[in-house]
Amino acid sequence: MKSLKARHAAARHAVWLMAGALLAVGAAKVALAHHSFAMFDSDNQIKLSGTVKHFQWTNPHVYIEMDGRNVKDEKAAEQHYTIECASPGILTRIGWKFNMVKPGDTVTVIIAPLRTGEPGGLLKQITLSDGRKFLNGGPAGKPNIE
Repeated sequence: MKSLKARHAAARHAVWLMAGALLAVGAAKVALAHHSFAMFDSDNQIKLSGTVKHFQWTNPHVYIEMDGRNVKDEKAAEQHYTIECASPGILTRIGWKFNMVKPGDTVTVIIAPLRTGEPGGLLKQITLSDGRKFLNGGPAGKPNIE
């Protein structure tokens, strides 16, 4: 028969294991929620052309701020767009460099726009001024327009 001290130690150990398991499940839910693309409309992608105002190469996501307009809509006004990209790690693995996009560059992007109608979206593809094209990594998916 186990001593009282041994039983208390086993009970404490079980409580710590349960607490660790609950924290792990909670962390997994947060991670999955963070990587949702539900706020973007991937079915109705748009193509923008314009000038980069700011390029932010930081974790957890890279961002492009640009002034541009929808190239398929002749009446579209120029707007300031915030475009979310993948993480620097994902982009580096598919050929991006931290200094390949600079303020003042003219770029063309294909994005999945925000469902709210605000000027922003998830990058699908960027075409640099020299004609090179880059995707945004596997999780974001490929563009469905040209």
